[in-house]
Amino acid sequence: MNLQIKEKVLGTIKWCWWFLKEELPQFLSNWRTVPRLMMIAYAYAFIEVIQWFMALEAPNNAQAGLVSVVVGAGAAWFGLYVNGKKTNIQK
Repeated sequence: MNLQIKEKVLGTIKWCWWFLKEELPQFLSNWRTVPRLMMIAYAYAFIEVIQWFMALEAPNNAQAGLVSVVVGAGAAWFGLYVNGKKTNIQK
């Protein structure tokens, strides 16, 4: 009984290692997962900053500058995301 459990655990570990070595890099590259997650995080930050700014009664130049920096950073990040290409993973 104990030997069967060890073999099952070893098989699971081997499968996990294979998945991390072979499949995960393909998935992250082909689906461009990390850039998409970064775009989602930026979209959330952008919405929060815009809502915060619009709720201010009398925004000053520093607060407007912060919004300008967030919008400019988003434009730069979006340009990198759109122009990026998937990498070829060698097996």
